[in-house]
Amino acid sequence: MLQTDSEFTKTRWICTIIGLGFYLVDIVTDVGLAVKYFLVGNLVWAGLTLLFVVIGSAASQVFSYTWYRDDIRNPLFNPGGDKLISGMNRGRLIGLHVMQMGIFTRYYHLLKAGYRAVWSKSPGTVEFPREVHLVLFGKATDLSMLKLFETFLESVPQLLFQLYILLGGGHKSTIQCICMVGSFINIAWAIVDYRRCLRRSLPQVREMPSGLPTFVYLLYKLLTITSHILSLSLFLILSPYSTLGMAVVWLAGTLWAHWVRTDFCKSKGLERLYRIIVGVVLIFTFFNVNGQDTRWPMAVYYVLFALVNFSGPLLLVLVRPESNDTEYFWPVTLLIFGGTVLGLACLLVYYTVYHPRGRSLQADEVDGHMGQEREPDTMLRMRNFLQL
Repeated sequence: MLQTDSEFTKTRWICTIIGLGFYLVDIVTDVGLAVKYFLVGNLVWAGLTLLFVVIGSAASQVFSYTWYRDDIRNPLFNPGGDKLISGMNRGRLIGLHVMQMGIFTRYYHLLKAGYRAVWSKSPGTVEFPREVHLVLFGKATDLSMLKLFETFLESVPQLLFQLYILLGGGHKSTIQCICMVGSFINIAWAIVDYRRCLRRSLPQVREMPSGLPTFVYLLYKLLTITSHILSLSLFLILSPYSTLGMAVVWLAGTLWAHWVRTDFCKSKGLERLYRIIVGVVLIFTFFNVNGQDTRWPMAVYYVLFALVNFSGPLLLVLVRPESNDTEYFWPVTLLIFGGTVLGLACLLVYYTVYHPRGRSLQADEVDGHMGQEREPDTMLRMRNFLQL
């Protein structure tokens, strides 16, 4: 049976509530931390902390509004053919997204429709048709993609910046620690939620198994991303001009996405924005952007990735020998080396033992026609989107 034939379950509905909670905690703690920096006179720290929130939210709103506009034209989501989607006209949609409420609007409609489908049924009630669950999975899939955008534009850079302040500036506070924990949890949740939604939404691949396979995949991503963030924070402590190196990586990733001609958006302008986001994601983790065999690209990426991670502590102790005596150096160094080795080990275990498509480091999904007469825009987006 195809994934799109699966039901939107009560567990999925509860997970949506949990995801909303993590999203709120992450945003509120970041804004609270920015206010704290402002009140104590650290205007640069306050501005940058708030800037990451604004960038992540603004990019998500742009894509969210565009997808709503596309859904208005989609017979599956708008069978009546009117100018409304989820009871909202275009003017109201624009207003909500300008006020940065697009993500919350999507959560509201998904939870409302999901509750009607999975909680309001009584024994003997006729099951909802397949199209209802397909629409619900489409809404959940859009949310997972938007959360992934927000994660790599806000949560990941925020965690890196706060680590730089904590380790390099010696500034530590309770709300700062809560902010970093919130970002970390948000990263973990967004990655796994996106991965599962991706495989469920593509009928030509098997769904990601739960339990141990999901846990191994989560460890692979968290350990590699966390160790990389720690290493980059040491580079920033060594010199703030290390951001230029990150900018070079971002530019290379953006140009690569342009070179392989990604096909994620219908408009050329939005496609350029998507490729910019691709460059940001590639700073922190690998993904297959065009659905081809990933064995050698992944191998090259993680060899360079490991070299960068291991060189961070080494360069810091060589250029600044006094760093060897700081209280953070050895714990962070052990986390970097251990996280890199264990993360790459989990990568090998996942792709050789638990990967749903078998024992090879190949693409999770292959971009191609799905053989459906009327393919939802959500499915088109998912199969053209990055495979983490």
